[in-house]
Amino acid sequence: MNDLTLKLGCWDYDRTRPILDGTIKPEGITIEPSVQSPGETFNRMLNTLEFDVSEMSFTSYSMLRARGEAPFVGIPAFISREFRHSCIYVHTASGIERPEDLRGKRMGIERWNQSATVWARAALSQDYGVQPSEVQWFFGHQDTAAQKIGYRNPIPFNMPESAQHLPEGATISAMLEAGELDGLITARLPVLFTEGSPLIRRLFPDPRAVEQDYYRRTRIFPIMHTVVIKQDVYRENPWVAASLYQAFLEAKIMAEERLYETDALNVMLPWLIDEIDQTRELMGHNYWPYGVESNLPTLEAWGLILKQQGLADHVLMPDEMFVDTAP
Repeated sequence: MNDLTLKLGCWDYDRTRPILDGTIKPEGITIEPSVQSPGETFNRMLNTLEFDVSEMSFTSYSMLRARGEAPFVGIPAFISREFRHSCIYVHTASGIERPEDLRGKRMGIERWNQSATVWARAALSQDYGVQPSEVQWFFGHQDTAAQKIGYRNPIPFNMPESAQHLPEGATISAMLEAGELDGLITARLPVLFTEGSPLIRRLFPDPRAVEQDYYRRTRIFPIMHTVVIKQDVYRENPWVAASLYQAFLEAKIMAEERLYETDALNVMLPWLIDEIDQTRELMGHNYWPYGVESNLPTLEAWGLILKQQGLADHVLMPDEMFVDTAP
């Protein structure tokens, strides 16, 4: 029997590269890779279902799943994860010295349901008591009014009454520079920050220490993107879920092993091995886990966060999120 050919859309991460280059082949499947930025992948999958298998925003997928409207099913291969305390920035003249000072302030975001923003707001709410309704939110383009917001997102059930679009032609960066915003939450490094502007700084001076403490207390490692399979592909071939999950898991393990090589460093970080050792000391050897059971603290927290932020009408349970990937 010939293999089933599936078109895969995702970014060239170290943990997906073995699948993209054919080093790891899902059993019974021939992969046709399509490599582009995550935003472009989301755009093409959400708007046209262009791929059979795709990287997907965890927020967009979860919202659609909670509504029963997802045109695809998910497998618990979390190919993008990141702590997000470090993505909160403030204007140096805003009077914001600590998270609690964000109450009543004007914060820029690109989208209400961007995964990075959702996790950051959750941390502010859970650890510092700053509720989304206590902040004035302005959403729109970050650095240029001509940029693409990206893809068609599901519409949230509700947002704070204070949330509003930027004025036409305005950008978050320009309004922040002019003092018309007090800060922003963003997945992308702000241009003002990368250029060394004295007008902007991170809310947390040592975000790594804050993020490590957050993990130590909660065991939550925020998920940004997962992997989805087009609904009709899964319906006709339910076995592909287990095959693909196993391939993504093997690719992730291969990437971990390649990182921990001392004869020739795999990436351009002089103290890479020490970095891995420190990460393992805090998070264990399986510091980037796939699967539902290994991610229960994160997934259970996520379901509550979606409901609290108006992104789902009920608490999405882990067993609602993914199809069976048992072999």
